[in-house]
Amino acid sequence: MEDGNESRPGFPWVWLLPQLALLAGLTVWGAAVYPGLPEKVPRHIGPGGVDAWADKSVGAVFLPVLVYAGTITLMAATAAAALRMRTEDELAPGERTSSLINRPATRASALRTARATLLLGFCIGLSIAVTCAVMWRTDPDPQVSAWLFAAVLAPLALGLVPVLAAALRDRRESRR
Repeated sequence: MEDGNESRPGFPWVWLLPQLALLAGLTVWGAAVYPGLPEKVPRHIGPGGVDAWADKSVGAVFLPVLVYAGTITLMAATAAAALRMRTEDELAPGERTSSLINRPATRASALRTARATLLLGFCIGLSIAVTCAVMWRTDPDPQVSAWLFAAVLAPLALGLVPVLAAALRDRRESRR
């Protein structure tokens, strides 16, 4: 058994709540607009607008919501794994570990990484919400505003900032 389990931080549930709230909001929004959607809904949105259509079905309409539910699961599992992993400062001197695992330097670093991962998951959800705004329009217009690409990428870029910051800080801590 590992020493120091008492010092392991608990899972940051508060950081998961925005993702769950967004998932619930997307689900309610989708259920509210579903009856009014046209018989053909966008299946793929390319640079020139909607370029593929699908027959209206629960699966076609709620695919972004299901993808986001899977993303939440993956991000929560990744955050939990970061918190459960033995950190560099918990390894015995000279202990060999797999080079395939990039261990957090400290428990504080593991918690920062977990929080940043959960924040990135929320930002992915915001990007999905932007695409839902296009997919769930009640008019079957194949044109998409020029801002769509930037609106989808902006939350992703914003979510990567804390992940990169946590990684850089962890790297500095591990060099000490």
